[in-house]
Amino acid sequence: MHLNPKSQLSSSLRRIIAPPPPQPMTSFYLNSLLPLPPSHPQKLLEPSSSSPLSISNSSEVALKPIVINGDPPTFVSAPSRRIIAVGDLHGDLSKARDALQIAGVLSSDGKDQWVGEDTVVVQVGDILDRGEDEIAILSLLRLLDEQAKANGGAVFQVNGNHETMNVEGDFRYVDTRAFDECIDFLDYLEDYAQDWDKAFKNWIFESRQWKQDRRNSQTYWDQWNIVKRQKGVIARSVLFRPGGRLACELSRHGVVLRVNNWVFCHGGLLPHHVAYGVERINREVSTWMKSSSDEEDSPEMPFIATRGQVESSKTVESSSAWIECVFLSSEYLYNQVGKILRDSLEAVGAKAMVVGHTPQLSGVNCEYGCGIWRVDVGMSSGVLDSRPEVLEIRGDKARVIRSNQDTLHELQVADYI
Repeated sequence: MHLNPKSQLSSSLRRIIAPPPPQPMTSFYLNSLLPLPPSHPQKLLEPSSSSPLSISNSSEVALKPIVINGDPPTFVSAPSRRIIAVGDLHGDLSKARDALQIAGVLSSDGKDQWVGEDTVVVQVGDILDRGEDEIAILSLLRLLDEQAKANGGAVFQVNGNHETMNVEGDFRYVDTRAFDECIDFLDYLEDYAQDWDKAFKNWIFESRQWKQDRRNSQTYWDQWNIVKRQKGVIARSVLFRPGGRLACELSRHGVVLRVNNWVFCHGGLLPHHVAYGVERINREVSTWMKSSSDEEDSPEMPFIATRGQVESSKTVESSSAWIECVFLSSEYLYNQVGKILRDSLEAVGAKAMVVGHTPQLSGVNCEYGCGIWRVDVGMSSGVLDSRPEVLEIRGDKARVIRSNQDTLHELQVADYI
């Protein structure tokens, strides 16, 4: 079904789009090195009995279910699953598809179907800004998550600094065409009678036509149309402000996620973050994102969601500073940063950390005995426009996949056993 864009945004902006009613979230736990929560454990999903796991002796055993603790997800037990880590996407839908296709989880027929079986995908944040198809990427990942769960897999997202910046109302890095996408999406939502789930999941299929229709109707003078630009800012504010529909969608994801023995975050994790409580961090940021700023008792922006002003308010993003220290040659500094990394991993109960945030000119790489992997390759056309790469994790081993031809060639292997 093709829905034509409306010429006016006013019908969509006459009222503030209310956030979806709170949905009951189930809290799950896993056997981990951290204390178990008091809540009763439940399974996230039970793989189909027709999806066996092949093991070395050629016998077959049924996969154990994926189990989650935290709301939003914080600790995940995904026994025997292949894990794919995807770096910053920054609004580039084409590169996002390329990355998922070389990872072997997205169909290449243009139908955006999950083909990853029981694979677990983790995208480490910064889907927003610098590109024109942000909502389409969010829609695609939600759609793939539902399809993956039906096959014993899952798709997780970790919010980055650009997600929190947009909820904060910081639009400095927003592409002009991304404002257009917000206008189109609000009108599109009207045509679905505010049926959020249906509209959001279908946007990945409809957005291309809406974008084409908009381009066909544009004139040279549109770039100077101040009223149009103001509509774009208003539309984005409606969607991304705390309590807005897309802010609530982002609130479903945390800023720190541990899957088996691997911890994923956007910019890095320091020992005092773990001491504060990673589940607490995720919960506070999520509550801030989905609580309307119009409410008298609305929560203030958590310190972990900001860029940080003082020592006591260091954030996931600002902690990336110590990650970048790996480029320095000082042996003393190298040893000190390595100790911080080891302390952080020990505190969170992980063997290695996977981060994005800082584009790597050399591609996906690891440092400190592969205790930390950096997966942001600047693939978006709004950043470096580089070739997509992903990190594949199997148990305690990791390798980089750079193209379909590379899938059987281990470029880097880390063995933590």
